[in-house]
Amino acid sequence: MTFVPHNEADAAYVVRNAAARGTRLTICGGGTRSGFGNPVEADEQLCSRGLSGIVDYEPAEMVMTARAGTPLAEVEAALAANGQMMAFEPMDHRPIMGTSGEPTIGGMFAANASGPRRFVAGAARDSLLGIRFVNGSGEVIRAGGRVMKNVTGLDLVKLLAGSQGTLGFITEVTFRVLPVPQAVATIVISGLDDAAAAQAMAVAMAMPVEASGAAHLPQSVKGRFLNGALPEGEATVLRLEGLPASVSVRLDKLAAEMSRFGPVSQLSGEESNSLWREIRDVAPYANALYKPLWRVCVAPSTGHQLVAALRLEAGIDAFYDWQGGLVWMQMEADPEAERLRRYIKALGGGHATLMRAPDRVRAATPAFQPESEAVAALSLRIKEKLDPAGIFSPGKMAGA
Repeated sequence: MTFVPHNEADAAYVVRNAAARGTRLTICGGGTRSGFGNPVEADEQLCSRGLSGIVDYEPAEMVMTARAGTPLAEVEAALAANGQMMAFEPMDHRPIMGTSGEPTIGGMFAANASGPRRFVAGAARDSLLGIRFVNGSGEVIRAGGRVMKNVTGLDLVKLLAGSQGTLGFITEVTFRVLPVPQAVATIVISGLDDAAAAQAMAVAMAMPVEASGAAHLPQSVKGRFLNGALPEGEATVLRLEGLPASVSVRLDKLAAEMSRFGPVSQLSGEESNSLWREIRDVAPYANALYKPLWRVCVAPSTGHQLVAALRLEAGIDAFYDWQGGLVWMQMEADPEAERLRRYIKALGGGHATLMRAPDRVRAATPAFQPESEAVAALSLRIKEKLDPAGIFSPGKMAGA
C-alpha cells in the first residue's frame, strides 16, 4: 500500500499508526531514485508528492521555503524567473537509474544530490537552512530556520540531508539560493592523460580565477558528451562564471596558463551549460542499466591513481569531476566492492557508493561505504533516537 498524505498532520498519523503496528515504511518523493541503496524490505510506502507548493520565497533575501513534494522543476522555474538558482546544481538521477517520475525538492535534499559546483559552492546540505519532518514516533519536528547559525547538540538539518529517508519523513525545507551568473565560459585542454589532467586541474584551482567546475573526460567517454562535438583527444574542462568583464579577464589568464599543458579551446553560453549538465547527470553512463555504476569520492590527487590500479585488474570506464575528487566508474562485470574499497583505503581514504547494479549484485554488495565501529555505533544511536521502532526504510543504509 502507498500513502500519499496531503498535509503534515496526515503524514504524522500514518507514521504513528505504522509505528504502533510495527509496519515498515519505505520513503519516497518522486520515485526517481528507486532501486538505489541496499535492498529495503518494507510493508508499505509513504510518499511526499502530495505535500506540494512553494510556501515562501523572498528573492531579495535569497531564501525559499517549499513543501517536500514540490517538483524540482517548479522550484527551479520560480528561481529562474528571478535570476536565481541553487548553487550546488542538483543532479537528475533519472538517466542513470532508468526511472521516470518527477524529482522533488525534499527528495533532492534527502539524497544530498549535488553536482559539479559542489566542490567550491558546497553540497545541498550546506544550502539547507531549516527543515520540518516527521520522526519515527509520528512527531513533527522543526529544526533550523531562515538564517544560518550554529547550534549545540544534534544538527538535525545536516543529519536529515543525505539520510535517504532512513531518519524521518521530510515535509518542508527552507534553503538558501544564489544569483545566476551573468556569463559562463569553459576552457577545454585537449590530449591530457589522467595524471596530467589532475596536475592541470590542481594548477587551475590554485590560480585566483575562481573556477566553478573542473572535470576530466578520458577518450573512452569524451565522445558521449555534446554529441561528440568536443575537440579530438581527451578533454580536461574548466568553468568560469560571473560578470562578463570579469569572466573575460579570468578566461584569458587561465587559457594562457593551461596552454602549457596542451591545446586550449573555449566553449561559451548554452554549449558550456549543456556540457556541465551532462557532466552533472553522468550522461555517458545513462541507459546501460545492467552495468554496475560506482560513485567514488577521494582526494583529487588520488582519483587517477585509483582508476589506474583498477584498470590493471578489471574492465572499467571512468571520468572525473570535482577536480578529480569525484570518480564516476562504470564496470563491465560484477563489482568487487572489497577490492575497490581496499584500494581507496590504501590511497588515503574516501568512500565508494554503488549507484546501480542488477538485483543479484545489489543483494550481495553493500551499496554504501562500511562505517568504522565507532561511527557505526554513533549512527545506530542517532537512528534509535529519531526512529526508535526502526520503521523508516530498514536496511537501506548501513546501520539504518
